[in-house]
Amino acid sequence: MSLEDELKSMIVRELKIEDVDPASIADEEPLFGDGLGLDSLDAVELVVLLQKHYQVEVKDMDQGRTVLASIRALADFVRSERPGR
Repeated sequence: MSLEDELKSMIVRELKIEDVDPASIADEEPLFGDGLGLDSLDAVELVVLLQKHYQVEVKDMDQGRTVLASIRALADFVRSERPGR
């Protein structure tokens, strides 16, 4: 399973997103707004999940906007913070 697939499954499972198949989420699809439809509370939960599952930390809101933009952005962030993953 790719990191992108892991992240999709984690988001759907942990954020309890109903009626969404993780495989249907495009890697470049926005996670917020008109994309997957996550909100600010989901963003906070997602930051905690990244720390819990991948031991990476989003340091501030500016970084968070970039990191939480899409599955691809999340995966790139995890890879950059955890070389060798």
